Amino acid sequence: QVREWKNEGSKRYMCTGRPGWLTVSLRVGKYKKTHKNIMINLMDVLEVDSERQVVRVEPLVTMGQLTAHLNPMGWTIPVVPELDDLTVGGLIMGTGIESSSHIYGLFQHTCVAYELVLADGSLVRCSPTENSDLFYAVPWSCGTLGFLVAAEIQMIPAKKYVKIHYEPVRGLQKICEKFTEESKKKENNFVEGLVYSLEEAVIMTGVLTDEAEQSKINRIGNYYKPWFFKHVEKYLKSDRTGVEYIPSRHYYHRHTRSIFWELQDIIPFGNNPVFRYLFGWMVPPKISLLKLTQGEAIRKLYEQHHVVQDMLVPMKSLEKSIQTFHADLNVYPLWLCPFILPNNPGMVHPKGDETELYVDIGAYGEPKRKQFEARASMRQMEKFVRSVHGFQMLYADCYMTREEFWDMFDGSLYHKLREQMNCKDAFPEVYDKICKAARH
Repeated sequence: QVREWKNEGSKRYMCTGRPGWLTVSLRVGKYKKTHKNIMINLMDVLEVDSERQVVRVEPLVTMGQLTAHLNPMGWTIPVVPELDDLTVGGLIMGTGIESSSHIYGLFQHTCVAYELVLADGSLVRCSPTENSDLFYAVPWSCGTLGFLVAAEIQMIPAKKYVKIHYEPVRGLQKICEKFTEESKKKENNFVEGLVYSLEEAVIMTGVLTDEAEQSKINRIGNYYKPWFFKHVEKYLKSDRTGVEYIPSRHYYHRHTRSIFWELQDIIPFGNNPVFRYLFGWMVPPKISLLKLTQGEAIRKLYEQHHVVQDMLVPMKSLEKSIQTFHADLNVYPLWLCPFILPNNPGMVHPKGDETELYVDIGAYGEPKRKQFEARASMRQMEKFVRSVHGFQMLYADCYMTREEFWDMFDGSLYHKLREQMNCKDAFPEVYDKICKAARH
């Protein structure tokens, strides 16, 4: 298809032909209508190499499919981003994170090689030792350097359960101290925080294990179970710590049934016990279905009165960041997920030369701030994130100017490669693909 596009005279930019409503991002890209759509129907797990501890997959393999495939074989991947429908391609070209990222980094940091079809129609493999510039430039590039056709991801042995410890913490300073302390401990396989108000949070740490106390096993993934974030909140309300054993696959997808806490806005009675017993098997609705069936008026309303954002900030700025989120948005719960950010080349790396501990703050829901105005409030947030040398996840609405965008992200390697590989006539720049200012 790419060679055909070349032969036809390379008239317009190329993009993947997967329809916008199918993606998990709430944004529906307008570029699909004007660009040349290249169909990439690659959705298979290609090989599981237990010698090298690597799984080779195609870009449309989803997290749900991958864990279902690997777990029975005794394997998993180090970072399993939350929602079943997230694809490997999206997690590499965008980004992905999970509560094990304080050990392994972002999803891209667990990948050992990519295979791409470039603008000239050639197939290239890249890794840290082979075409390394391209290997480091691909993450966060949103499909603007080439088409991903396969990826090799590290595997680690799977265990049956996650022994999870719930601890309610009160007082913002205490929350930040406790969260930072737990995130630095490598013996925690998982660390996660749910912040329910400016002064209240539950911090969870998890350890993988094959043994479990039968009385404390909680199969949270069963359709009739309470939504996970509501289950966690009980520990805060009763002010007690707790320990449970959750089957690993249930843990990996613990926020899937309620789409984190988005479902409470879509189905307000969804966590009612009667609804869960009778209709729990029907949720969550696929995000793709919600996007396909929502009209333009609803979409605009959602855009103006609803926030879905992940901001990645250095751990040392956590307290200041939560205060800023509170002042500008006032959305709760907030999701806290720690991750280690190595100093690799590419668009996203720490300010100094050292690997640094960062935290993803996820805000999903309706802002309770009185004067919330989507564009102005988000620009304020973005400015703050740039000031602490943080990053905004690119699946979300981004209101930055081109200059501000390249102030947040390091474009040196990316632009060099676009020049070298003649991408300029083949693919739009990442900014033009994702930023609101570029699309109006």
